[in-house]
Amino acid sequence: MGRLRRSRVHKGIRDIQRKYRTKRYMRDIDQIHGDIQPENAGKFEKPELDPELPGQGQFYCIQCAKHYINKESLAEHQKGKIHKKRCKLLREEPYSQAEADAAAGLQRADTKPKKAKVEAMDVSENSTA
Repeated sequence: MGRLRRSRVHKGIRDIQRKYRTKRYMRDIDQIHGDIQPENAGKFEKPELDPELPGQGQFYCIQCAKHYINKESLAEHQKGKIHKKRCKLLREEPYSQAEADAAAGLQRADTKPKKAKVEAMDVSENSTA
């Protein structure tokens, strides 16, 4: 029988887990949907030079929300699996609050049943009688 493992592997330390979760954070799909809209497209076509960003902020992948060093690395990224997967996710319509309410069976407070349908039903019942 061998010796039991006694060393700590840092699995249960919460601050280390949170540090790595925020370090690798990517923008959410619904945030990127806002960037793709036509009114925001001009912001990404001619970006301002920023010396703190890779490639001074000129080579940006809108779908993945990442900056690249040069045109070749951006083109290589766009051929890759991660970029293609992200583009596929962006084809779907983002989940909205109205859709969530409809799934839960709730109605918004400003919607009321229409009276025109009720009156039309009353008229059709009277005409048959």
